[in-house]
Amino acid sequence: MKHLATGCAFALACAAAALPSSAGALDISLPAETATYKSSALPGYALAQQKCLVCHSAEYVNYQPPTSTPAYWKATVARMKRPFGAPVSDQEAEQIIDYLVQTYGPKP
Repeated sequence: MKHLATGCAFALACAAAALPSSAGALDISLPAETATYKSSALPGYALAQQKCLVCHSAEYVNYQPPTSTPAYWKATVARMKRPFGAPVSDQEAEQIIDYLVQTYGPKP
C-alpha cells in the first residue's frame, strides 16, 4: 500500500510539472449580492452584517425554517463558531441570536 501512495504522489508531481508555466489566472465575475438581513435597531443586526457576511450570504438566513425557535438559532450560531470558526465572541453571539430570534423567529 505504501508503494501505491508513493506512486500516486510521483504521478501528481509529474502531472504538475507537465502543466504549462504560463497558465494565467482565471478571471471570474460573480453577480452582485442582492440578499440583505432585515434591518433592525437591535445590536445583533450590525454584528450579523459585520461577522456573518464574512462567510456566507444573508440569503442563508432566509433558507432557515420560519418556525425556528430560540434554541434553533442558538444551536445554529454555536455551529458557526465551532466547528466553522466564525469570529464571534460569546457576547456578540448572544446579540446575534437575539436579533435572529426577534427578526426571523416564529411569529406569535
